[in-house]
Amino acid sequence: MADHRNGSTQPPNGKASAAGSAYSIDLNAFQSRLKTFYNNWDEQKPDMWGSSDAIAIACPPPSEDLRYLKSTALNLWLLGFEFPETIMVFMKKQIHILCSQKKASILESVKKSAREAVGADLVLHVKPKNDDGTALMDAIFRAIRSLPKSDGHDSSTVGYISREVPEGKLLETWTEKLKNSKFHLIDVANGLSSLFAAKSGEELTSIKRAAYLTTSVMKNFVVTKLENVIDEEKKVSHSTLMEETEKVILEPSKVNCKLKADNVDICYPPIFQSGGEFDLRPSAVSNDELLHYDSASVIICAVGARYKSYCSNIARTFLIDADPIQSRAYEVLLKAHDAVIGSMKPGNKLSAAYQAAVSIVERDSPDLISYLTKSAGTGIGIEFRESGLNLNAKNEQIIREGMVFNVSLGFQNLQSENSKSKNKQFSLLLADTVIITKDKTEVVTSMSSKALKDVAYSFNEDEEEERPSTKTDAKGTEPFMSKTTLRSDNHEISKEELRRQHQAELARQKNEETARRLAGGGSEAGDNRASARTSTELVAYKNINDLPPPREMMIQIDQKNEAVLLPINGSMVPFHVAFIRTVSSQQDTNRNCYIRIIFNVPGTPFSPHDANSMKFPGSIYLKEASFRSKDSRHISEVVQSIKTLRRQVVARESERAERATLVTQEKLQLANNRFKPIRLSDLWIRPAFGGRGRKIPGTLEAHVNGFRYSTTRQDERVDIMFGNIKHAFFQPAENEMITLLHFHLHNHIMVGNKKTKDVQFYVEVMDMVQNVGGGKRSAYDPDELEEEQRERDRKNKINVEFQTFVNRVNDLWGQPQFNGLDLEFDQPLRELGFPGVPHKSSVFIVPTSACLVELIETPFLVVTLSEIEIVNLERVGLGQKNFDMTIVFKDFKRDVLRIDSIPSTSLDGIKEWLDTTDIKYYESRLNLNWRQILKTITDDPQSFIEGGGWEFLNLEATDSESENSEESDKGYEPSDVEPESDSEDDDSDSESLVESEDDEEDEDSEEDSEEEKGKTWEELEREASNADREKGNESDSEEDRKRRKAKSFGKSRGGSLSSSMPKRPKLR
Repeated sequence: MADHRNGSTQPPNGKASAAGSAYSIDLNAFQSRLKTFYNNWDEQKPDMWGSSDAIAIACPPPSEDLRYLKSTALNLWLLGFEFPETIMVFMKKQIHILCSQKKASILESVKKSAREAVGADLVLHVKPKNDDGTALMDAIFRAIRSLPKSDGHDSSTVGYISREVPEGKLLETWTEKLKNSKFHLIDVANGLSSLFAAKSGEELTSIKRAAYLTTSVMKNFVVTKLENVIDEEKKVSHSTLMEETEKVILEPSKVNCKLKADNVDICYPPIFQSGGEFDLRPSAVSNDELLHYDSASVIICAVGARYKSYCSNIARTFLIDADPIQSRAYEVLLKAHDAVIGSMKPGNKLSAAYQAAVSIVERDSPDLISYLTKSAGTGIGIEFRESGLNLNAKNEQIIREGMVFNVSLGFQNLQSENSKSKNKQFSLLLADTVIITKDKTEVVTSMSSKALKDVAYSFNEDEEEERPSTKTDAKGTEPFMSKTTLRSDNHEISKEELRRQHQAELARQKNEETARRLAGGGSEAGDNRASARTSTELVAYKNINDLPPPREMMIQIDQKNEAVLLPINGSMVPFHVAFIRTVSSQQDTNRNCYIRIIFNVPGTPFSPHDANSMKFPGSIYLKEASFRSKDSRHISEVVQSIKTLRRQVVARESERAERATLVTQEKLQLANNRFKPIRLSDLWIRPAFGGRGRKIPGTLEAHVNGFRYSTTRQDERVDIMFGNIKHAFFQPAENEMITLLHFHLHNHIMVGNKKTKDVQFYVEVMDMVQNVGGGKRSAYDPDELEEEQRERDRKNKINVEFQTFVNRVNDLWGQPQFNGLDLEFDQPLRELGFPGVPHKSSVFIVPTSACLVELIETPFLVVTLSEIEIVNLERVGLGQKNFDMTIVFKDFKRDVLRIDSIPSTSLDGIKEWLDTTDIKYYESRLNLNWRQILKTITDDPQSFIEGGGWEFLNLEATDSESENSEESDKGYEPSDVEPESDSEDDDSDSESLVESEDDEEDEDSEEDSEEEKGKTWEELEREASNADREKGNESDSEEDRKRRKAKSFGKSRGGSLSSSMPKRPKLR
């Protein structure tokens, strides 16, 4: 039970907590309820409390089982927590409590409140850890014996709960001593029921919240789930539905219910029943049989949720292609159920409520009276069933304001007209949570409709054909209609059909839009980056006089001028280190050491033509040079020095090239005294600043026209202008370990020495540490949950701080001067998310209102929905467990984005989301070569438009013409390697000598396998002839040439996949 969780917060005013404890008792509530307890005891002492002089309540040890005990209920009602293995004895002038030391430290705080409320002194009997407590029990018994005796008894009368079986050594000892103590014992269960019956305003609020969660789960999850299962004819068991529903109850956010999961629990495992076997008791169990939804089937669903230990309940019956008997029985049950609720007014007897149901059934359908349940429900609160408040024909108790009831009525084991054995017998059940108020009876679960038209579904297509129009029945009433968008009696269009019609309209609009854009000048602007420095700009020495004086004929490295001097034909010849591709060394059997230097040669596959080769077309280039030496240590030093110098030059040139492409930003205007900056502290940044020092967190501040992030180090500062922000995201920690703010920019900025369009600020909400030792801990003992509570408090505190910052910034962006920027923090919609592989690893991708994002793993994924031309869902069908999503952008010069390995279970959700956001999608059974497709479109846009635009992707329209589409018949072909991040431009440049450090390391690690082998003349001639053949079709892509080369070695199409896949690890 979640009985302890309602008080697990920091104590505000009116609360007290033990030092070092996370548990606090609401003193105001304790005082008020203790006074109510004693007043009830005094007023109804003979009737409900058996004239007891003392009341002894023993709370058992915690249990994993879901159970309802009056001893536990009293703990929760009075103190706000369950105190396991605790004995409480209430007397007129004293309250004795036997418990452990830690519980005593918590209860110490209520001593003063008890004295002020009822004039009773709180006496704590602290039981040592290994003590059986008998001596402390004897002290309590002596206090009871000293009480004045009730009339007619020689000994004191002690009230206790006779039905609760003692558990644990402490309670067994207590019960045995109590029965042998010669006290007059009396059961006080009815007294406690009377005490709990009328709820306070705070208790009613908790019940309403529990009812809101219960109704949300029924309406937004259970009904939707059943509709989906039935419409798609899935096979799912009752027990599976039960488990999925229970998970949703325990995570209220899944049904858009803003209740803390810590305060929520189930009343009982959710109940799903169908197929002729029905049990209308709350103790019923969802069996492992499959959900039965054939014609004339009945499905009963019951859901109960608790909030701060207060229960609520709802039950609904769903009819599938109902026959007349089932429809008539349900209508009668609905009227009877409403009659029960209508008769429940303060002052009426409980028996009158049940009699109201009987009267309706006897009037409208007397033949059903024998099938009516013998009770119309019970009282509900901390206990799911409050004894003494049964709504049956014999209960003469009076209904009072503040009472709450679970009104549950049904017909058990009716017989239908259906000949199928599973549907021959059926039952019906309706249940709602009802609060008795002074003016009206409030049904707090009414948000989930129980009207016949909302619970009856028709799927019988044969009957639809026979009945082309709806007619009124013999009584003149209109027949019920299914509210779902499935196949129904009134010919409502299915969701899939509506989606298909909308997609057809989107296809027409998209083709018109694409035709206008291509006719107006093709796709959007492509890459306008400045080129990096070429080899003509990299000069080691301007003239011969700058060369260092020769010392001896051996390889020298000039660090200052970034040059390597090689001894060639008796002279020292300088080479700029940027011209060196790789350098390596090896040793032969005669202890001769060799150093091999390979240069960048224009015109080779890895070194395209640069400005020098264009300027001097007849030049002869040195490809490689080898030197021999007996000094192995000198060779090693030379190799290491050249590699280090080259890496430094490459890094510097890379950063210079990146900075050359940056757009000049406006200057940040710092906030002044009139406008204080909005500040968020202790944040980490991604991408992180460079440097070898320890990383430190910083502070994000919102100033007049932008953000500034800075740490205590002078050089660690980033400015983000509001005008440069394209999208802003706030993602609180739910199932993740971090809470984050993410900015996707229009233009690149530099963070340290990295150029990026995505900047993220985040905080880790909890430590990534797991306790792998120790046994299973109880979920109910207050002694065990402090660490978990600290983690929850930290996560909530961080989320609230971020939310406050976001709200204040949104208010700032709402000012008139920022209207043109259209800025607002967007929040990912987790319920629409799906797993996939956009780069190298599987991540959880989540839509927002304007984007498709993945903000946890790097590289980040940010796709603007307005920039999407179409989406093609590939490898759909054919029994595939996964499919791929290809996103084609309006800028046809931009590579498509492919998200691989999306589970097929996410297909319908993705289609629904794409359709809702007005994005046209297509489906194909194979992967397509999109680079070639886009090239064909841009080369001849008129043919593309005349050929129907994107409709060549429409499988339904092109099945008969599939032989004309060669690309779609080539089998699976891995698409081109995607860029590092979809939000960044491609870093490669055909004229640049700049390479990243990763490329350098990759080359160094691969030089043995590629370059060191050397090439014979025959191999070089073969390469030249292959190059000549490839030049015969210059429009071919690199991938096409690889594919043709693979085929020349006799590889099949199936083998092309395996031949290309081993190269992927090199990208990592």
